[in-house]
Amino acid sequence: MVRINRRKFVLAGSAVAGSFMLPGWAWAQSTPESGFLQAQVDAGTLPGVAERLPVNPLVITPFERPGQQGGDWNHALVGGGSLSMLVRYQGYEPLVRFDPEWNGIIENVAESYEVNDDATEYTIRLREGHKWSDGHPYTTEDIQFWYDAYFTDAETSLGRQGFWYADGEPGRLEVIDAQTFKVVFASPNGFFLQQLAWAQQDQLTRCPKHYLEQFHIRYNPDADKLAQEAGMESWIALFQREVGFQDDNTFFQNSRRPTLNAWVFDSAPGESTELAIATRNPYYFKVDTEGTQLPYFDRVVYQMVADPEVLLLKTLQGEIDIMDQYIATPANRPTLFDGQESGDYHFYTLKETAANVMAFQLNLNHVDETKRELFNTLEFRHALSLAVDRQALIDAVFIGQGSPAQASIREGDPLYNERLAKEFTEFDPARANEMLDAIIPERDGEGYRLDKDGRRVTIIFEIDQTRTTFLDMFELAIPMFQQVGIDAQMRTMDRSLWETRVRHGREYDATAHQFGANSGLAAMLDARFYVPINNNCFYAQGWALYYTQPDNPDAVEPPEAVKAQQQLYRDLNATGDQARQQEIMAQILENAADLFFTFGVSLPADGYGIVKNNVVNLMPEMPNSFGWPTPGPARPEQFFKS
Repeated sequence: MVRINRRKFVLAGSAVAGSFMLPGWAWAQSTPESGFLQAQVDAGTLPGVAERLPVNPLVITPFERPGQQGGDWNHALVGGGSLSMLVRYQGYEPLVRFDPEWNGIIENVAESYEVNDDATEYTIRLREGHKWSDGHPYTTEDIQFWYDAYFTDAETSLGRQGFWYADGEPGRLEVIDAQTFKVVFASPNGFFLQQLAWAQQDQLTRCPKHYLEQFHIRYNPDADKLAQEAGMESWIALFQREVGFQDDNTFFQNSRRPTLNAWVFDSAPGESTELAIATRNPYYFKVDTEGTQLPYFDRVVYQMVADPEVLLLKTLQGEIDIMDQYIATPANRPTLFDGQESGDYHFYTLKETAANVMAFQLNLNHVDETKRELFNTLEFRHALSLAVDRQALIDAVFIGQGSPAQASIREGDPLYNERLAKEFTEFDPARANEMLDAIIPERDGEGYRLDKDGRRVTIIFEIDQTRTTFLDMFELAIPMFQQVGIDAQMRTMDRSLWETRVRHGREYDATAHQFGANSGLAAMLDARFYVPINNNCFYAQGWALYYTQPDNPDAVEPPEAVKAQQQLYRDLNATGDQARQQEIMAQILENAADLFFTFGVSLPADGYGIVKNNVVNLMPEMPNSFGWPTPGPARPEQFFKS
């Protein structure tokens, strides 16, 4: 899916995947001032557009045609904890980005990059004159600040970014001048640029020194006083909150933080219970082919809605311009199809890239010793997988679209592993009972199995309530587990509580989620179901922390087989040779079939979204992924209404 490009890549007036650069004089002659900003320019409170843009802005070729500035993008956010979705709409501005077709990576915030032959040195050049949304210069001082104040700071770092390491050693930052820096690794790091392009991983474009330094004691001796005024016990906690790298809810709730994004919040989520409003960034670094500064939309207006049902109603009433998350389910499709005329919208296609529609994930690092031992019994997980009638779930929830499969690689991809995809996917409750009888044979008076401590074997699956397809599947799956003597239950909750309980907790029994990736390089970059490497691996957060921070007191040392799997993933990232990458990833997938961390339902069928009929420049077909944060790489900055 993603083509690797690690050769010298320096752009100079050439077209590349929908974008190109022109000499400064070419755009400066024709760049019109935004009507939305004209009053500020006339009043002298904002410089003219020619002074706000970099020397070489990024010139974007619109998907259909050049547009005009103005108007609102009417949007919505569901529930109190769905702010990670914002990276899809207005937060995807890494140094380099995936192209709209997900065929490779292209320049973005970075003007150019160069990689040496063995992928140990990456030289990146920023745009001269590029500015944060408050007009302060964006330079390598910001890069150095992130490296010193966060990445290598033992007090403030909340977890190292694994792709910044090669052979256990962090990349060394070398600042050459105000626009140029180099990252040097001790050994090859073949996926460094691709990891920078992956959604939310490039912190180098999200760390304004001039704003954040006030919260760090090394740069401001009064940082503790600021923390006390904010009701926090130390400057460390305040700095970690303001950086916001571990929690997008925190990151996007701060309208004070300068940004490089196309829109900046005037009223951030959490600052209002009804609307969140982001307005155009006066210093945004892109223009279209006619010299018009992007974005086209003056504002993005998010309605804060309680649940997907309310969102569905608003969509049918024509209040939403573009949407797929939370409403574009198989169950809603007939309703949305029938509502196209009254809602004044049509469908676009999402090419599904997730490894499964839903993966059941037991907490293998549970704080309860007895549950932890049981969940880590491989045959126990096999038995639960056999207890699920996948075809019944597919027929009921996905209208028959799909076929039983574990979280795996799609058929036809060079990495496809049939054993990984199909093992223990048959519906065989008799065999499941037989396997469970060998592990936990005792039952109580109601037929539920008892663990070695004499307690009923209860598994509570904690689910984000906005994932309506998950809820529908669990309504069917819970009786299936109960039929083999497992007291399965579902506990639904607001997304923010789910993030606290599951992503940042250890006391939950189990959960379910999807995503990952089902093909090629995307699966290598997001191998969450095959090896515990990050906090998306909800089945083993402690093991994942051991991979990233083995000295962290919350890290859990995994069994040798899991350690070996993690080492293979390090080996994968340490080579720039594509053939070797394929070979190592194939072994990781083969081992994953043995380790059987999770069990799934089906590989997903293609999905859909809705777009108002007057919206221009949205691709009619695009990947559906969080790593390629749909529709972020399709450039929302060039969407407009006719």
